[in-house]
Amino acid sequence: MGGIRRKIPKFIDSLRLYLKAGAGGMGYPKYGGVGGAGGDIYIVAKEGSTLKEIKNKFPEKRIAAGNGSNAHQRCIVGLKGRDVTIQAPLGIVLYDQVGNKVGELNQEGDRYRVVAGGLGGCPDTGFSGLKGESQLMTLDLKLIADVGLVGFPNAGKSTLISKLSNAKPKIASYPFTTVQPQLGIIKYSDDRSISIADLPGLIEGAHINVGMGHKFLKHIERTKLLLVVVDVGGFRLSTKYSSRSCLETIILLNKELELYKQELLNYPAILVVNKMDQNGSQSVYEEICETVKNLEGVFPEVPETIRPAQPFEFQRVVGISAKNGDAKE
Repeated sequence: MGGIRRKIPKFIDSLRLYLKAGAGGMGYPKYGGVGGAGGDIYIVAKEGSTLKEIKNKFPEKRIAAGNGSNAHQRCIVGLKGRDVTIQAPLGIVLYDQVGNKVGELNQEGDRYRVVAGGLGGCPDTGFSGLKGESQLMTLDLKLIADVGLVGFPNAGKSTLISKLSNAKPKIASYPFTTVQPQLGIIKYSDDRSISIADLPGLIEGAHINVGMGHKFLKHIERTKLLLVVVDVGGFRLSTKYSSRSCLETIILLNKELELYKQELLNYPAILVVNKMDQNGSQSVYEEICETVKNLEGVFPEVPETIRPAQPFEFQRVVGISAKNGDAKE
């Protein structure tokens, strides 16, 4: 009998919705009655919310606010239509149907009116209610974390985040174990906390969407510190790819981040050289520590196709064995 395969819930970090505000109610010209305004649709940032919850609540991905009520002889001012408030996770960027950025929701309680209800019927409208606004709106999530882990597959990022935080990622000795972002929290005894985002491993060409590409690179844009994690023994994704030394993987990661968004290279960064329990790791580590002091100095020695224009400037280099829980500087 074969084993039972457990389906991994899909991580949703982008969701497109059709949003329609309510129409205004009809006025009552005989008595100068004014129709109720149409309902508005708001998106509000709420800690703990997810885009998946929005998708589950609105499976058709069409959301409509209520229409304003008509004015009549016994009620010359119509009631406003029902507003709709959508709770979204912190870190949402809103884009309109042509891709223009229209707003961000980064703090608890941030609120944005995405479509406005139509004006109720009044003298200015000939007592006819006006249509509400409608919009195809994309909600794009960029994780908000203090620290972002960046590296090639199987560099040991998942093991590291599991040792440092409360995250419980899947860990195994093959590439692409992490298939969706993981968010872990380190909590201290004085109630301080640090959040860490572990992203699926990059591969060469990530900036042009090879592999998961910028779908995951976008999640490090809001971090305050980058932990660049490399395998001291280097990396090879498959026989179709060249084997890369530890130094070459650092340079490749440098290049991928530069091509995606060069400003990322200005972020504070720490280089983490993992798997220091391997034979011969100490000499490689010492060479790396010396080389990254002037990383740009070795650029002429690498092929032009992977040569960055701007080097990483690491604040520190740390050698670790995430598996054993050991570290050295």
